[in-house]
Amino acid sequence: MGAQLSYSAAFADIRQGLAMPQFQTARSPIAIIGGGPAGLMAAETLALAGFSVTVYERMPTVGRKFLMAGRGGLNLTHSENLEHFLDRYGPARRWLEPLIRAFPPDAVRQWADDLGAETFVGSSGRVFPKAMKASPLLRAWLARLRALNVEIQTRAEWQGWDDSGALLLRSQEGISIKVRPAATILALGGASWPRLGSEGSWRAPLEQLGVTVSAFEPANCGFTIPWSPYISERFAGTPLKTCVFSVDGQSVKGEAIITRTGIEGGAIYALSAQLRDQIRQKGHARLTLDLRPDLSHSDLQMRLSRVGRKQSLSNRLRKAAKLSPLAIALVLEHLNKAPREILLDDISTLIKCVSFDITGTQSIDRAISTAGGVSFNNLDDQLMLRASAGIFIAGEMLDWDAPTGGYLLQACLSSGFSAAQAVKNWLNNAP
Repeated sequence: MGAQLSYSAAFADIRQGLAMPQFQTARSPIAIIGGGPAGLMAAETLALAGFSVTVYERMPTVGRKFLMAGRGGLNLTHSENLEHFLDRYGPARRWLEPLIRAFPPDAVRQWADDLGAETFVGSSGRVFPKAMKASPLLRAWLARLRALNVEIQTRAEWQGWDDSGALLLRSQEGISIKVRPAATILALGGASWPRLGSEGSWRAPLEQLGVTVSAFEPANCGFTIPWSPYISERFAGTPLKTCVFSVDGQSVKGEAIITRTGIEGGAIYALSAQLRDQIRQKGHARLTLDLRPDLSHSDLQMRLSRVGRKQSLSNRLRKAAKLSPLAIALVLEHLNKAPREILLDDISTLIKCVSFDITGTQSIDRAISTAGGVSFNNLDDQLMLRASAGIFIAGEMLDWDAPTGGYLLQACLSSGFSAAQAVKNWLNNAP
């Protein structure tokens, strides 16, 4: 609640056009490298505290991946119980929990509301702005940053540090720029969607400092399945609705989409960590589908028994089990066109447990997000690099993974907020 109230109070006068905030004077500007959600949230938080802030972004504009995320409806966070919410981050929960508790989902909603992007909770529990777009929110956010005197320099590519520790940047014209900020927050993103600005080239200068960076892997991505030509040509782009998808003891009820080379979609994204782990360990993963999770094995047997055995297997699956054409094709794909005299028990079992081999991930440049990045072991509990005082890390640069559903943006915003608070505390306590 404290974070929510501070945001509401700080901008009440600005929204009414009554006053501008009064600023302290920082010893020298704070540099934020990266103009995505984590970097912009860090800039806002520091500017609210009265610090001079400059954001450096190598692309022509900031927030490009943020805008891409809003194309189908900007999912800011999720409304579920916070304990369940935190569990979505898997092993990274231990590091992310204090950051998210410092700027939780309710604070994200209040922040968006204060920007004029009033939010609502969808039927799935996901939180969206009522406009269902990222662009109005980003415009309002940038206007707020301008009101706070945050400087944003675009087409400025970070190159690392020189021998004296100064930040090295290169302009679009190839001119080298040296910056000596009071502190630096690195928020350069992961390695997915490189055309939007996140391409992971920051890894080399950090490794030169002795920072451990885990290899990037696609997360929230599609996976490859060697479909028959019939499946890949007939059903590419077709949704598979309301199924239970399982791998390695983990199950998710939801939807997915068949692609020419495999499968993707929300339910698959939620299982991507388990799928990647199996592929890494065994060279492949086994994905199991319950095509009728609302019916028991015995219910299916009874329904199938009511349809004459002279009917084709496809008709029996359509009439008795009410399977979609795609679901029928998946059953037949698994059976390799099994004869009609197959036992009812075999058919009902298969409907509840049809499985396929996942052979790999789709390319990282098409993934929604990436796993891997800077290990939390390289940081103190304030997100500052142990190897270099005054350098803080936020956002998807850090080695964490989460499914879609609001968890990605939440962690980026929370880590940006916490990194900024850490910078403020570090500078205020510096001799």
